[in-house]
Amino acid sequence: MSETLLDPAPAAASDLTYFALAATAAPSQVAAERIPRAPGELPEVLGGRYKIERLLGVGGMGAVYRARDLLREQFGDPEPYVALKTLSDDFAEYPDANALLYSEFALTARLTHPHVVRLFGFEVDVASQRAFLTLELLKGLTLDQLLSERPEGLPWAELQGIAVPLLDALSHSHQLGVLHGDLKPSNVMLAEDGLRLFDYGLGQPVEGLLPGLPRLCRNRFSAWTPRYAALELLDGAALSAPADVYAVACVLYELASGRHPFRRLSAKQAKAMQLDKVLQCPTQLPAAVWPALRTALAFDEQARCIDSAELLQAFQPRPRTRWQRWLGR
Repeated sequence: MSETLLDPAPAAASDLTYFALAATAAPSQVAAERIPRAPGELPEVLGGRYKIERLLGVGGMGAVYRARDLLREQFGDPEPYVALKTLSDDFAEYPDANALLYSEFALTARLTHPHVVRLFGFEVDVASQRAFLTLELLKGLTLDQLLSERPEGLPWAELQGIAVPLLDALSHSHQLGVLHGDLKPSNVMLAEDGLRLFDYGLGQPVEGLLPGLPRLCRNRFSAWTPRYAALELLDGAALSAPADVYAVACVLYELASGRHPFRRLSAKQAKAMQLDKVLQCPTQLPAAVWPALRTALAFDEQARCIDSAELLQAFQPRPRTRWQRWLGR
């Protein structure tokens, strides 16, 4: 595969990307002579430090493994385990694949939030030329696994306990100019110590932020999960914060009712069938919250006039009135 996955960049920026992979070449020779070779097979130990133990999951572009940090183990750490993410063999063959993985690292590393997955580092294994991320090893259910166990949806108290940290994490990302790009139940985990939003592999910075960061070329590669993708994305528009809001609204509706708001169809299909006209408030969702969620589910971006912070506010617990406090006594 020789086709690029990234939007065209000035030659200087491209040279800098490949400079990071040159272990021995003199700096003055890199731009003129360095031609990155195709990555080899994934070795058993990456970076001379991380021993892969087993596969945890495979996504559209990459795979995540449980790995043992041999350095931490050497110094007596009783829990030397990390998650290790690398691009799949197909994507690793692209000449700019490592830059693509670095983009995910650069975006996620900007976020310091209790409900966003923690990344430890980005490295390139010199022998195989395979780039990889190390991140916290999470244990728990993803939301798609939870939904398979709860086909009737979640009661309000439980739903609120998931919605608030999820929306808080998304709002934090947007405030720092980071767009997720692939929000869906399988990218949210209920870990032992709280919810985590993860997998910013399709994420991008907002316009003007991190201008030198490689960007995924959408004309050559389309990776949206159709039933969570906003209509404007399916029509070829750039990723935006409102698109993330649509995706998270679909997830929240699914948690409240046990079913996708539009029969698991894409927004384009659902709009053609006018499914938004028959959309009803889930029975377990408070009526006061429905207007905000309904607005976030609008097909047209102009009508989706609510941001992640406002959606969070709608789901947050409300202080009890004086009458409610009196009844409580």
